[in-house]
Amino acid sequence: MASPSFRLAALDEEFLLGDSMRGVRFLMEYAKAEEALRAWGVRSTIVVFGSARIGEDGEGEHARWYEAARAFGRLASERGGAMHGPNGQPRDNVIATGGGPGIMGAANRGAADVGAPSIGFNITLPHEQEPNAWSRPELTFNFHYFAMRKMHLAMRANALVVFPGGFGTFDELFEILTLRQTGKAPRIPIVLFDEAYWRSAINFDVLVRHGMIHPGDVDLFRFAGDAEGVWSALLAGGLKPHQRAD
Repeated sequence: MASPSFRLAALDEEFLLGDSMRGVRFLMEYAKAEEALRAWGVRSTIVVFGSARIGEDGEGEHARWYEAARAFGRLASERGGAMHGPNGQPRDNVIATGGGPGIMGAANRGAADVGAPSIGFNITLPHEQEPNAWSRPELTFNFHYFAMRKMHLAMRANALVVFPGGFGTFDELFEILTLRQTGKAPRIPIVLFDEAYWRSAINFDVLVRHGMIHPGDVDLFRFAGDAEGVWSALLAGGLKPHQRAD
């Protein structure tokens, strides 16, 4: 009875963390977040990406980007439907981020400013990431698998707003752009904040000129330069407050 083989499988940590149970762990990461999101009535989200290295007191453009992300978190939470709950209408357009600091923290903070819940999809990293202080504790998750985290970020998204960032931000942006380009995701609006930054970082015209993307693919996204401009661009792109995208 003291042998590990006699333990109930569900209580055997060594077994659950073994290689053969990788698929089960993947399913558990899906189910745990899914259950919590359903309990909170979260029907749809607005996903906000951006650098973890941008601070409120940063130099140059950093402070402006941070404040704009925070302002957008406030604005979208007030106007989008995040204030509703399970006993009324479902919550729509709830701010969802990668859960970390920087732009992610700013967007979650903006939602908290107006008393709205927001989501933090954190990921375990070799240098441990800590969740920011502003995502709702009951909606603050921690994933081992990047793929499952990306799935949760994408599957309820009514819209995507991308602030300046680096490799991680580019990874998430192009993941969603590829899903849109290939028709594997709904036609959601995608807005890139600060056109000058994005055009200096990525030469979209070169991609078109060399035939790497179709000229129409650059219409998959729009640019904006302030929080109100982001919201207007989302509405122009088809975002419906208080409603799940088709």
